Amino acid sequence: MTRWAASDQEVEAEELRDDALEAGCQPLAEVQDRTTVRVRGVLQSVTLQPRMGTPALEADLFDGSGSVTLVWLGRRRIAGISCGRRLVATGRVAAFDGRRVMYNPRYELLPAGGSES
Repeated sequence: MTRWAASDQEVEAEELRDDALEAGCQPLAEVQDRTTVRVRGVLQSVTLQPRMGTPALEADLFDGSGSVTLVWLGRRRIAGISCGRRLVATGRVAAFDGRRVMYNPRYELLPAGGSES
């Protein structure tokens, strides 16, 4: 799609995909279940969900091609994890309730501009 005909959301998604590929991360659209991957994107939502009496911090990561829910079990809050934050996450992807999930991923917060230092 040409940039002049694309919406702001489409342009942002394309930039996120390009950033992820340049950083050597795998596009979420190509991620297979039960594989360990390194992904990069922006957090679109962050929520606290109780799971069988245990708190779980959930964050939806979008890379322009797809999304994955990052879940940190036993955590109520993690400094730096907030909506709009860009990060790189590494972990094993699983399918849960029809969505992709990564439990207790390792992560690296990226600078506000989105570029790696």
